[in-house]
Amino acid sequence: PGEVAEYRIRCYPMANVFEQGHRIRLDVTSSSFPRFSRNLNNGEDVGTSTRIEVARQTVLHTDVYPSRVILPVVA
Repeated sequence: PGEVAEYRIRCYPMANVFEQGHRIRLDVTSSSFPRFSRNLNNGEDVGTSTRIEVARQTVLHTDVYPSRVILPVVA
């Protein structure tokens, strides 16, 4: 918490058609419940812990900490 970290996330190939005017959205989250087990954001065992902490993810996009999403284009 409170530290800047770099992440490179590789996604599996997928097929989408984006027409002119379409938008995409990138969601950054520390959990995907109920698809995956809940993330208590405390580092404790998820099967026995009852303490839940709120997690806040921030995507920085400055000259010092640039961010980008690279989408390949197939014509």
